[in-house]
Amino acid sequence: MTKTRLNRAAGLRWPVEECFEFSKDYFGLDQCQARLYTAIARHTVLVMAALAVCAVTAAHLRDRTDSQAPPPSTSDQPPPPEPGLILLTVHKVKRLLADALHHPMPPGHATRWLTWRRRHQARAR
Repeated sequence: MTKTRLNRAAGLRWPVEECFEFSKDYFGLDQCQARLYTAIARHTVLVMAALAVCAVTAAHLRDRTDSQAPPPSTSDQPPPPEPGLILLTVHKVKRLLADALHHPMPPGHATRWLTWRRRHQARAR
């Protein structure tokens, strides 16, 4: 096996490792305390299904939610007056779904909060 091929294989593995870390941090992939194979398999399938639903939703909404203004190209240019909104991420979609399903809030509260936060993050960039 050549070094080039080994480096390519290591490079292909990196996104997989990032995905596992993300699913452990935000979706609780590592939170299962079951001892039976069936229970562990069910937990893994449910976590991966939740991650897939949120990832597909974020990807589907990508074109509709990217309204961020381009950043200044030089340091002497002023920032845009309205920075727009950053993209919806998988974590933000998960939070919206969790808020909609578990917390009885006034209608539109979660979306107003998310819009404020995305605008705030766009300004910070």
